[in-house]
Amino acid sequence: MTLDKGKVVYQIYPKSYKDTTGNGIGDFRGIIEKIPYLAKLGVDMVWLNPFYPSPQRDNGYDISDYMAVDPLFGDMADFEEMVRVGQEHKIDFMLDMVLNHCSTEHEWFQKALAGDKYYQDFFFIQDQPTDWQSKFGGSAWAPFGNTGKYYLHLFDETQADLNWRNPNVRKELFKVVNFWRDKGVKGFRFDVINLIGKDEVLVDCPENEGKPAYTDKPIVHDYLRMMNQATFGADDSFMTVGEMSSTTMDNCVLYSSPDRQELSMTFNFHHLKVDYKDGQKWTLAPFDFEESLP
Repeated sequence: MTLDKGKVVYQIYPKSYKDTTGNGIGDFRGIIEKIPYLAKLGVDMVWLNPFYPSPQRDNGYDISDYMAVDPLFGDMADFEEMVRVGQEHKIDFMLDMVLNHCSTEHEWFQKALAGDKYYQDFFFIQDQPTDWQSKFGGSAWAPFGNTGKYYLHLFDETQADLNWRNPNVRKELFKVVNFWRDKGVKGFRFDVINLIGKDEVLVDCPENEGKPAYTDKPIVHDYLRMMNQATFGADDSFMTVGEMSSTTMDNCVLYSSPDRQELSMTFNFHHLKVDYKDGQKWTLAPFDFEESLP
């Protein structure tokens, strides 16, 4: 079976979907109740935002356990029932997967912080920080405990970037992808996946807050092909979406070209930047339609 490019994908942010417990937070039971309704709407696939255990510093995109369910939303039995009921109504599930970084509460980071050299190599830890800026503001580096060293976090300081150059990291992350595939998941939306190709040695990059030093590096394509071959690539009907940070249209074509065996499609955000005055994120300018075109 090949990927049906005419599928209708419906995004659900679990927190604000149907709450069945009265605690003000949506849950899997609420989604299960609404699956027949979604089927009537013509939905073929539901994209779920992160529901994994998380301290919620970034709305669940700071994951502390990749292979579990946050009790806020239910348990694994609820998840499995949701997938099963979805299949009964010809609705599949796509999961949001954050593999560029994990929460500093994750076991890997906690073991690294405790001095385990094996897990320290899961992250980018060095004696001196570079001049890179976090996408959430401020330095992209934070003190690594009381060691005098620093660890890289391109986003919130509780989201430590993972070192994809380490084959043990790739092995663990591919295991995560296959874990959810075995649960019946039929798609993944990979968060900021074009940032996973950092260099072996990280150095200063004053241009554009350091983005050229870690964005769309050629090795990203190698990693995506590795993941494709080790996980979802065995299923031609599997749907994958790469969320691409500060990318180019040319790179989007490469990431999603079928013959390259990387991803099915990509998100880019050029259209959101047309009202950035002088390219600065937190400024406003009149909308320019022609500027929004690729």
